[in-house]
Amino acid sequence: MGFEPEELPPDARPAVVVADGRGEFAGAWCPLYRHPCTFGPDVFADVMANLIKNPNINSSWLFRADILHDEPTFSPSSPPPPPPGPGALHPPVFTGFELRRHMVRRLIPRNTLRDKPLDQTCLIYTSIPTSHDVGADPGPTEEKNLVVYLPHITSPAETPFYHPAVRGIAFLHEWNATESRGSISISYLFFVHNEPKEGEEGEDSASATRLARTARRLLEVVHKHGAGRLAGYQKRVHHDQLIPQARVQDTYMRLKHRYARELIQSWAEVTDPQKHVFEDLCIAAFLIELWTDMYSTAADAASFPGFVDIGCGNGLLVYILNQEGFRGWGFDARARKSWTNYSTKVRVPGSESESEQDSLRELVLVPPPVLEAAEEGIVSSLPTHRIHDGRFPKGTFIISNHADELTPWTPILAALSECPFIAIPCCSHNLAGARFRAPAPPRDSKKDNKDKGKRGKADSAYASLVAWVGDITRDCGWEVEHEMLRIPSTRNAAILGRRRAAQELDIAAIVARYGGTDGYLASAIKLAASTPREDEH
Repeated sequence: MGFEPEELPPDARPAVVVADGRGEFAGAWCPLYRHPCTFGPDVFADVMANLIKNPNINSSWLFRADILHDEPTFSPSSPPPPPPGPGALHPPVFTGFELRRHMVRRLIPRNTLRDKPLDQTCLIYTSIPTSHDVGADPGPTEEKNLVVYLPHITSPAETPFYHPAVRGIAFLHEWNATESRGSISISYLFFVHNEPKEGEEGEDSASATRLARTARRLLEVVHKHGAGRLAGYQKRVHHDQLIPQARVQDTYMRLKHRYARELIQSWAEVTDPQKHVFEDLCIAAFLIELWTDMYSTAADAASFPGFVDIGCGNGLLVYILNQEGFRGWGFDARARKSWTNYSTKVRVPGSESESEQDSLRELVLVPPPVLEAAEEGIVSSLPTHRIHDGRFPKGTFIISNHADELTPWTPILAALSECPFIAIPCCSHNLAGARFRAPAPPRDSKKDNKDKGKRGKADSAYASLVAWVGDITRDCGWEVEHEMLRIPSTRNAAILGRRRAAQELDIAAIVARYGGTDGYLASAIKLAASTPREDEH
């Protein structure tokens, strides 16, 4: 079913009415749009609960909602008192409805320097069952569910850009259980002076048009998500599995305000500065919060073991983390122009040298299994000052961010050195360093039958790569953890290894199981001699 809502006239009968006709929310709740639906009350309730917790679905200007208050209530005659705090609202009583849940959320914008957060009361009502005379025809069974948003503002001038300038928003779901059909509608409670008037012109007319357009879009989102749930859609991407969303986003905003403008203005590469700057700020925010949990210490405390970024590319992530007090270094086969700006002197915890070293270094990684399999003459001819064997001080946190050829080696190197790690796969390479397509992971037989003939996400080249690297991680004895990072990239899957179940491993057998190293050394030598492409990270 497409979305073609019925536009309701200004004099349409209100969908909801305040019971006693008094109070700050007792004005005319004006219905704007209505649309038929085939999903029932349970789906509507699930969709609205998700939209309350994730307002970013409705507005790209928003990061998230922080839930400040959440309680059930079951007394329609005695609404609960408002939660403590400034701007708290008394929930209105609507005719024919009883309040079931009372929430207060704080809408957090992406740019807090431009837009202020907004507190909003969210109320969930259900219809009060009507009684019938004994022996009388009960008529069709109808259930109504109502969700009301009340922003904590008193005038349109207080309304932030990302919220419609109205006193309240109401979503009504009406359901005929006998016929398994229903409708959804949206209503506004306007401020007194911005109620739509017949024949209005100029700025007021433009404002009314914007409000109506927003209402239509809000209702369309409810319809889209409800229809999707009814069709069996299940969310495949799950964010914030390891670190709460609010912590990472708050740290990201702090880093963004501190670094973004200067980094973008001084960008030395030919690549898009905004993409790389914002992406690395996001990854840095995640790592900072991850390390805070792992080491329970300030960034400059002695217990932080240091980090190494293998295949560090432009070096920006290393620079940001060092600026934030997390000491570490990175290396790549070839230096980048931006290293002039980002390379600093650091004393890395756990390093053999007591003196400060360059934070960005030009090295080619040749793992121990590759060196062990190579002919002695070739190994002895390698320039030792340009080669790193991938062994790091125990406990060093390994970062493998879009490291390409080094991605599948990351869990192996981490096991050899007993180092925790994060790998964010990008381009698919095998252990020999050659481009290849990772085999698709085994799929559940029932799901295969259901999706027969369709190309599922699990069959994509990227998903297959992530699953393949996860298999290597598991075979290396790591407890595999996954996180979908909130970064401006479709290559946003992170694999983490922080705890190991197995201690004794046959690394040679693992390397052989996943294709061996034949050709890696030749590729590494060629890579060391090449110059970086202009599109390299």
